[in-house]
Amino acid sequence: MRVVILGTSGSTPTKSRGMPSVAIIRNGNVFLFDCGEGTQMKMMQNNINISKIKAIFISHTHGDHVIGLAGLVRTLALNNRIEPLNIYVPAGYEGYLKNLITFDKAIIKYPIVIHGALPGRVYEDDEVEVRAFSLNHTIRCYGYSFAEKSKRRFVKEKCDQLGIKGKEYSILSRRGFIIKDGKRISIKEVTYIQQGRKIVYATDTRPSIATIRAARNADMLIHEATFTEKEKKLALERKHSTAKEAALIAKKANAKLLVLMHLSARYRNIMPIRKEAKSFFENVVVAKDGSAFEIERKK
Repeated sequence: MRVVILGTSGSTPTKSRGMPSVAIIRNGNVFLFDCGEGTQMKMMQNNINISKIKAIFISHTHGDHVIGLAGLVRTLALNNRIEPLNIYVPAGYEGYLKNLITFDKAIIKYPIVIHGALPGRVYEDDEVEVRAFSLNHTIRCYGYSFAEKSKRRFVKEKCDQLGIKGKEYSILSRRGFIIKDGKRISIKEVTYIQQGRKIVYATDTRPSIATIRAARNADMLIHEATFTEKEKKLALERKHSTAKEAALIAKKANAKLLVLMHLSARYRNIMPIRKEAKSFFENVVVAKDGSAFEIERKK
């Protein structure tokens, strides 16, 4: 599983930072979180196939987080996409996206399904689950947790010792036990639970208890750090977070890695942001456009 931070600026782009967007690539499928201006170009630059987008999750409908949708859906149409595209947005804001997508009556033959999301599970398949949680911004805004489902794995050495083979594996999985050589063997004796990986995305927001809960023991917390503490007044007024505040959220959540993005264009030098956050949480990265992370599978 790979996480690519496509755009890292907040509100306005800079020469080196584009508008907010994050891609999670798992087993070839792409899950996109926000779609700021230029997202499709950033995906191409980072060798991410836009045709593989499974779903898009929008935090809120401020322009810097959604304007890239207009171009992206048209490119997918020109690429002859057939599969439906599911887009999730806080409930009540579906019309904003519909207007953005249909404003010029472009010919888009594949289905675009806009879901009005509420806090809780918004997407699920056989492998992963995405849950929305409320953030604290100037309009309704959600963070999202992307989590793999836990799986039961066989311990081959134990199975070999007990002579388990062939169809006996499927019988164990289905029934929970087998009788072998007159002995009852429970599935718990020869398996373990492999916990799924979890990535949490939270922007734009003031520090939130909901984020701490969602990011509990997360492998990665992607959190906004629009300002440093020197601009705390602006953070309060505009309902954003400082680098220190993001770091404290990661610490309270016991996240393994904190990745900071949505940086104000005023910060040409990221060192003050990194230094401030690192004073409160050691394992922190201030993302650049294109920063990529491999999330190792848990044993």
